[in-house]
Amino acid sequence: MQFRLRSIDVTAAGREIVRERELAAESIVIGRDAANAIHLPDLAVEQQHIRLTPAPGGTLRAEALGSLGFTLDGRNVQSGAIDPAKGAEIGVGSYRLDFSTGEDGATVITTRQRAEDEGGGKERLRGFTLASALPGKRTMAWAGSIVILLAFLAIPIFSHLTREQVEPQLTGEGVVLMDASWSTGALSSVHHGLENNCEACHVEPFVAVRDQTCLTCHEGIADHALADRMSTGRPQAEGGEALLWSVAHAFNKPGPGACTDCHTEHEGAGRMEPTRQQFCADCHDTLDSRLSYTTLGNAADFGEAHPEFKVAVLAEQGASERRRLSLASHPKDWNGLRFPHDIHLDPTSGVTQMARRLGADAGYGDGLECASCHTPTADGVRFLPVDMETNCETCHSLVYDRVGSTFRTLRHGDVAQVEADLLAADRSPRRPVMTGRRRPGDYAEGGIYYGNFSRVAPSVLRASAMDSDGLCGECHLPGDAATGVLSVAPVRQHARFMMNGWFDHDAHTQEDCATCHAADTSNAASDLLLPDLASCRDCHEGEAALSAEVPSSCAMCHSYHPREGAAAAPPRIAGLSGARIKP
Repeated sequence: MQFRLRSIDVTAAGREIVRERELAAESIVIGRDAANAIHLPDLAVEQQHIRLTPAPGGTLRAEALGSLGFTLDGRNVQSGAIDPAKGAEIGVGSYRLDFSTGEDGATVITTRQRAEDEGGGKERLRGFTLASALPGKRTMAWAGSIVILLAFLAIPIFSHLTREQVEPQLTGEGVVLMDASWSTGALSSVHHGLENNCEACHVEPFVAVRDQTCLTCHEGIADHALADRMSTGRPQAEGGEALLWSVAHAFNKPGPGACTDCHTEHEGAGRMEPTRQQFCADCHDTLDSRLSYTTLGNAADFGEAHPEFKVAVLAEQGASERRRLSLASHPKDWNGLRFPHDIHLDPTSGVTQMARRLGADAGYGDGLECASCHTPTADGVRFLPVDMETNCETCHSLVYDRVGSTFRTLRHGDVAQVEADLLAADRSPRRPVMTGRRRPGDYAEGGIYYGNFSRVAPSVLRASAMDSDGLCGECHLPGDAATGVLSVAPVRQHARFMMNGWFDHDAHTQEDCATCHAADTSNAASDLLLPDLASCRDCHEGEAALSAEVPSSCAMCHSYHPREGAAAAPPRIAGLSGARIKP
């Protein structure tokens, strides 16, 4: 039998949407099951509610498939006959199905949902809703509000006020009941142990975390600068920012300059995010306009507004204290050594040939390379000082005399002992090649013409030691001549040159040394082989730089709290450097 199924839906604006589809079937099932030919999504309708089957004379037979009946032309029935040519209406749940015959003879079934105010629909459907089994909405709303206030406000406040007052503790469980419901998010990994101890930080109810509470655990933290300089250097809030701070102060929020301005918590588990660039730029962008006596240059963005690097060097030969100078002035570092990098790295030099002959047994490959002398520290951040005995003596021997088959070697680093060894060099005369024979006449030992010309006089050996090609002077600069003939300038190998920032070599292992250090063109140890600002900008730019290989905020190289003698970033920031590198 041919059916034309038509559904009429009404939008929220009252517009009707009519959909039609053709169906050829021997019977049709009407119900709440989506697999039915006519699907009625209403809880008052059974899964398979009515079956329509053809009957003699072009009529249809409608039968209820369950215990619930339906209405046929206003009458409650379990079954009935329908003549589409005359028209009929079936009511089931909130739906009405109208039957008619189309111009082509097909049976047309039009489905529409009854309006809410149509007849007693609401009353008939009330038994199928939760409202018939629950209290009214207003009653439930008031009851829910009271439960929430008691469980999440009254109980935490009461237990907080009546608890034993103790100093904030890092360990132990909190004693305030139900306070976890007030948490706005998980704590970072460094504070994860305080998840169940809210009062360790939130000492007073409805009062923001104070700096004194943070210092309970972080008592050794250093200040960024002196308090008066910080106050003067910080720009005054204006306009909307000033309004926001006035509101914040009204709710007991400390600042500006409080710990919580920078270190925000409850932002999810994991690492605490480094400080945003804008936090630093707020003060340092125009710092010289408020601190006229500062030696720091203005800085706001590494890629666009950052001063040239300043390095701490021994600027003059013989200097004992380092000075911070800009790399733009091409400073020298007089470290007390003579060492031409270019000769040692030249693949055609005699040094390279010697390294090749010594081979792998001495730790060399096809010539010298940076790693032949420079050994990284265990953490990969810096490099160990170059050691004479380990890195140099394979080629630069300190042998100064030979007694039979034994070689006499100077004690490196002990100038007084070296001078004594040179003065005590073997003075015995050279023996003849043939034993049992002596020189004749006045040329014999003890004669007036006898001379041991094959040996160097100890005084001459000592005096020439500091010549540029002498035993010591080949690598060392002379010291103060007033202290003696054998005076060696102190050797100063600096672990750090940039005192207000850090650099982690381990995070740059993908680069060649020559990318940043022009050692192959340096002919003097006083050359400062450090990359300048422009070199670093090849990869690093500001925090918001989209085209940079490594978008870099201030916190990647600078610490707000100075750490005495530290060259590397704090572990939580150093660990992020790799993740910041874009593919």
